[in-house]
Amino acid sequence: MATATTSFSTFTPTTSSSPSLKVSPKTLVSNIGFLSSKTPSKPLKTRSNVASGSALGARMVSAPPAITKPPTLLDFETSVFKKEKINLAGHDEYIVRGGRDLFHLLPDAFKGIKQIGVIGWGSQGPAQAQNLRDSLAEAKSDIVVKIGLRKGSSSFNEARAAGFSEESGTLGDIYETISGSDLVLLLISDSAQADNYEKIFSHMKPNSILGLSHGFLLGHLQSVGLDFPKNISVVAVCPKGMGPSVRRLYVQGKEINGAGINASFAVHQDVDGRATDVALAWSVALGSPFTFATTLEQEYKSDIFGERGILLGAVHGIVESLFRRYTEDGMSEDLAYKNTVECITGIISKIISTQGMKAVYESLTEEGKKEFLTAYSASYYPCMDILYECYEDVAAGSEIRSVVLAGRRFYEKEGLPAFPMGKIDQTRMWKVGERVRAVRPAGDLGPLYPFTAGVYVALMMAQIEVLRKKGHSYSEIINESLIESVDSLNPFMHARGVSFMVDNCSTTARLGSRKWAPRFDYILTQQALVAVDNGAPLNQDLISNFFEDPVHDAVKVCAELRPTVDISVPANADFVRPELRQGSN
Repeated sequence: MATATTSFSTFTPTTSSSPSLKVSPKTLVSNIGFLSSKTPSKPLKTRSNVASGSALGARMVSAPPAITKPPTLLDFETSVFKKEKINLAGHDEYIVRGGRDLFHLLPDAFKGIKQIGVIGWGSQGPAQAQNLRDSLAEAKSDIVVKIGLRKGSSSFNEARAAGFSEESGTLGDIYETISGSDLVLLLISDSAQADNYEKIFSHMKPNSILGLSHGFLLGHLQSVGLDFPKNISVVAVCPKGMGPSVRRLYVQGKEINGAGINASFAVHQDVDGRATDVALAWSVALGSPFTFATTLEQEYKSDIFGERGILLGAVHGIVESLFRRYTEDGMSEDLAYKNTVECITGIISKIISTQGMKAVYESLTEEGKKEFLTAYSASYYPCMDILYECYEDVAAGSEIRSVVLAGRRFYEKEGLPAFPMGKIDQTRMWKVGERVRAVRPAGDLGPLYPFTAGVYVALMMAQIEVLRKKGHSYSEIINESLIESVDSLNPFMHARGVSFMVDNCSTTARLGSRKWAPRFDYILTQQALVAVDNGAPLNQDLISNFFEDPVHDAVKVCAELRPTVDISVPANADFVRPELRQGSN
């Protein structure tokens, strides 16, 4: 195809005790509903003003005042790194800034660790193993980074190609690697973790540290009434982007201090007081520009939910719905694709990344602004309806159980055939996308189509609101709903297509997108677009709330922490794993 690189510009912002996480007692307030808020948003009016056609919209505006769960307040102590307080929308949070100038601190933070075992070679494994190895080498540390794979895995060849080998002691069997490691980074698929955790735990050394990049395993253990062994520490470092992004930005930013993908960290269990410094060192070594605190439970809820929402599933659903809408209204297929996928993954993402959500609206003509508001008002509550349901399914363990069962259906059992995931990229819309990208000029970010923009920003704001009302920190909300989308995933979608991501990201995300994308598609088609066609009036208070929402100022603060390097996605780039190089639309 003509375009070889997608590159987004930077923001221009306007405006020693035991080192473990401490959760404020304030987090014990219960959550009852979505109406009340500590934000200065105006109350929503009667259902006659709700243009969405959504039953949820009607219920929400007629509900009695509810107690809002405040953001989780997390503090931590570190004896190695500098903790910094930031204020996001009136809430204090604590972070650690990253940077290559901190690599010399890694040996001290990793004190007592002689070997880091990276288990698995999926999305995160290759990136994290190589980043850790390179950062430790720069720090002149003798800590060994060793890859552990199951016997017979085809990934052995890929790991060798990345510089790991049996001869050097940096590549070996999964359980041998676990037994010999002081820090075990468990980066195999979520369903594989659920099926193999007992054997994994049994091979870990006492007082070793289990590192996770997703809280899924905790959710699974909770669902079966179990917890982690008490003789190991359990931490998490969760990059807010897929593995290829983590590696790509690290490599791109070797001359730019602090370049990389933001990460959250959590200390779930600390047996000897080392856990917080080890987790922070892990994040710094990955190249995270800033690392913010969360809990393992909050992480898996926001992450699994986010994948099914704006990060993948919801954006897949809304572009399918809008593509049909535009072509049925007489728009050519090529233009409809540009006005849906290219619009979201290109120009809208760039504007949000560099200037924030309100700037999308401000970039439109007066007529375009009217279309944006019509789409926003009609789409907000239908999107929230599905997002709300999705979050509660994740929190209740239903989505976790669904992923585990789906993983088992990938193989023959009980006399039934195997049902691995099929691809979605051969349908009409995605073949059109292939054609559009083949002739797209280099650097073309697509048109700014007002109606699409209104739907997309409504989806983003609805996801932000669900996470906010469920008590997540603003750092987590903004990273899971905005930064990961526009700075990590959407650039890949722009270069390769939405279907490429749906077909090639993590198993948990792929399953979630296939399950939830049709729900977003249908509810927009059946409720939001019908409301527009019926001339439903704008919900003026909903519109006012958008412009006055404190999240916009919080986004500006996060923007100031953003490195100056932007991800670029060359076609057929070597950092993409072989299966990700398969042709897709």
